[in-house]
Amino acid sequence: MSKVFSQRSVTEADFAAPRGEHVMVTGASGMLGREVALQLLREGYQVTVFQRSDAQLETLLPESVRNRLRQVRGAVTDIAAVSRALADADGVVHLAAKVSFAGKYNEFLHTNVQGTRTLLEKARDLGVAKFLFISSPSVAHTGTSFMGAGNGPATPELARGHYARTKAIAENLALSADSEQMAVGVLRPHIVWGPGDTQLVERVLQRCAAGRLPYLNGGTALIDTTYIDNAVDAIVAGYQRIDKIHGIPLVITNGQPREVAEIIEGMCQAVGVPAPGFSVPARVAAAAGGVIERVWGVLPGQDEPPMTRFLAEQLSTSHWFDQRQTRELLGWTPKVSIEEGYHRLGVYYGDTFRNLRKHH
Repeated sequence: MSKVFSQRSVTEADFAAPRGEHVMVTGASGMLGREVALQLLREGYQVTVFQRSDAQLETLLPESVRNRLRQVRGAVTDIAAVSRALADADGVVHLAAKVSFAGKYNEFLHTNVQGTRTLLEKARDLGVAKFLFISSPSVAHTGTSFMGAGNGPATPELARGHYARTKAIAENLALSADSEQMAVGVLRPHIVWGPGDTQLVERVLQRCAAGRLPYLNGGTALIDTTYIDNAVDAIVAGYQRIDKIHGIPLVITNGQPREVAEIIEGMCQAVGVPAPGFSVPARVAAAAGGVIERVWGVLPGQDEPPMTRFLAEQLSTSHWFDQRQTRELLGWTPKVSIEEGYHRLGVYYGDTFRNLRKHH
């Protein structure tokens, strides 16, 4: 049986009675999309999940709830597949995206921009009333430090990297589709992490266990992050309160800014591996990242590149966000602290990374 990343219960008693509302969720094979789909099911919605691969949700559900879930597999740029997924949908939560530190611009453009355009146009044509687009704070981050910033506009011309640039274009497309017929909301979760996270947590822990992860500029940059349960709750709240948030992009975080070194040390301590023991200047990492990007462009690796210019910038530039407007409009506050999140990592992974360390 697949694990529930958030470690929330999936017993029959946790699922509310049917609401009679149907939500289509894209990207449910990823950690965040899968947990959003599960939470919508818990709250009584009929859910269609739409993604390229099997979302592996059925085995997590009590038998009495499985008839509320439908799965359609396909690409967000495939009009026929999108039409099948949107059949009878009242609303959409769009999480699917190409997320990577490397890759060709046209690949990001195809999935993140054309895919979003296809979904928006087909949803409007079919009379879908609610559309929640899941974006990223990177759409408004121009590379400079900021502390306590609000929800600035997406700026494709200033966004750093292919992912951020194409998400910024897609976010602006989504906001331009907001209308009386279809309310469009935008949420920007910042650095979502938790048990089972292969994008961030497991890469950090694997590299720390192998002694290959440095801090940049001593890890003193101040950033905020979002524990998986909090991100899921905020997204479901955003869908439910789309009449209050439509047309207004909102950043989601735990509201607990921490130095990068403190975040990594907390994760390492939770699973019993040493934190990084050395630091390199951010300018050196950025220069190395530029070389690695060029190499990856010719001979792509199987994994994400160990460093890029964008990653060096993110790890060495302080950036955290004012959460007052977000919490007021969503009627939401984070329930799981960073410290509790570390504890849950330890429960989930046990000795996995201690054992990995022995082999290095």
